[in-house]
Amino acid sequence: MSKISTERVGHILKIGFDRADKYNAFDLDMWRELSEAFAELDQDDELRCAVVYGNGKHFTAGLELTDWQEVFSSGAWPKPDAGLCDPVGLHPDRRVSKPLVYAIHGICYTIGIELMLAGDIRVAATGTRFGQIEIKRGIYPVCGATTRFIQNIGWGNAMRYLLTGDEFGPEEAQRMGLIQEIAEPDQVVNRAMEIAETIAAQAPLGVRQTLVSARIQQATLEQAAIQQLLPDLKPIMASDDVKEGVQSFVERRPAEFKGR
Repeated sequence: MSKISTERVGHILKIGFDRADKYNAFDLDMWRELSEAFAELDQDDELRCAVVYGNGKHFTAGLELTDWQEVFSSGAWPKPDAGLCDPVGLHPDRRVSKPLVYAIHGICYTIGIELMLAGDIRVAATGTRFGQIEIKRGIYPVCGATTRFIQNIGWGNAMRYLLTGDEFGPEEAQRMGLIQEIAEPDQVVNRAMEIAETIAAQAPLGVRQTLVSARIQQATLEQAAIQQLLPDLKPIMASDDVKEGVQSFVERRPAEFKGR
């Protein structure tokens, strides 16, 4: 069964996370399907913008940690297959070249925030629960949050949540600049679609070049850090703390770290 749904609405591609029974937690299959959906957006000239949302009660509970251990232990981030896009844009040559508008609701943990940070415009529902909680599992964010959080919300705000793993709500997210608008839960996708429709009505070549120009500065600042994300995580993956972090994830309890 597909874990990512797509629907064309005029010049807009609606991309939905479709693993509601698992709170839309990302396993490797879901990651690949999202890469394929982004490639469809990127390669079809009739499509000008996408709205990304989660089906069910939550946007995403984050990475399916047990499914990603081998990747994180490898020391190298896997490059998407030829023709596919990198959902978080860590490979600049595989980044989506068209605007992404995110509609977020319910729980939005780890990869959910990093997907947003790799997108362009974010609308969140009232009551959304954000959390960059990798630190609670013995690891750290490796999909771009350590650089893009700082770019989007500033050093102090970024460290406040990267180093504690504390949750925060949509009002705090908007204050910091992580999201641009707040909507009622039953209207969050509609509001994201309205923004996407406005973008899709503009000159497509101008929109694309706007993204190209803006990303030159962003890429210059972040590439050195991105290249070290998984190499620096590799030795940590062999630690007792990571074993405890994964076990606490499986058992749904707070971890007890020893620093070794």
